[in-house]
Amino acid sequence: MNLKKVVFPVAGLGSRFLPVTKAIPKEMLPIIDKPLIQYAVEEAIEAGFDELIFITGNTKKAITEHFDDKPNLNISNLTEDKKNFLAEMYRIIPDHVSCKYIIQEEPLGLGHAILQAKEAVDGSPFAVVLADDLIDSKKGVLKQMLDQYNDEDSSIVSVQKINKAESVNYGIIDFKKGSADLIEIENIIEKPLPENAPSNFGVVGRYIFCNSIFSLLEKISAGVGNEIQLTDAIKLLLNTKPVFGYEFTGTRFDCGSKLGMIKANIRFAFKNVTYKDELKKFLQKCIKNE
Repeated sequence: MNLKKVVFPVAGLGSRFLPVTKAIPKEMLPIIDKPLIQYAVEEAIEAGFDELIFITGNTKKAITEHFDDKPNLNISNLTEDKKNFLAEMYRIIPDHVSCKYIIQEEPLGLGHAILQAKEAVDGSPFAVVLADDLIDSKKGVLKQMLDQYNDEDSSIVSVQKINKAESVNYGIIDFKKGSADLIEIENIIEKPLPENAPSNFGVVGRYIFCNSIFSLLEKISAGVGNEIQLTDAIKLLLNTKPVFGYEFTGTRFDCGSKLGMIKANIRFAFKNVTYKDELKKFLQKCIKNE
């Protein structure tokens, strides 16, 4: 299967995290000691993707610099051990993996951001990862989805069961049948009111698309939020190509929200033996003093 290219839309304004995102891209906010975007990149590399395409904004140079493999280490007081440590830190991207950065001049929505990758994707199927959706899983979600993907004319979107009261925050799928692993999608609605939601399956930020999605993104006009919505293109895609939902295994943290970021940091700190015991004592003390 010729599936080697993955798109990371990282040009959003991150307005919910102001004022910190005035100078720091939201995707560079840390979960313990790594930025969100690095977790997304590591998931893609684990799944075997070797062409990383970042859709960035004019103010997102920190992302490019983070993955730069040519750091300036000309600092006189660095020991050799520290130089070696820093050099290793900058080799986040393996030698066989390439990075391409494309500027989205205006943040006109997720669909518009993905459309900027059309030339770089060059006619092949591709994946999309939203770094906001940090998923803690033994096997990365992209790898889980690739294990289900066997037709370049089809597409797969990751889904999870949600509380219907939260449907206004998701694209919600309607489906007609499913197998043990994949749900055959019949319709998709962007951020419906709970009473209009066709199911309790919400789309989460992992996608594998056939290349036909680009021609549909070019056709659609601005939708919800006056943005080019990816959901609207998926709805059109359903008329001609099969689209499946995959209910992934793992715990998702919505790191587009402040509470989600806090929960993710706590979860990943508990996974670290250096912090786990002391953090547990601290949280118990906080709860006791509430």
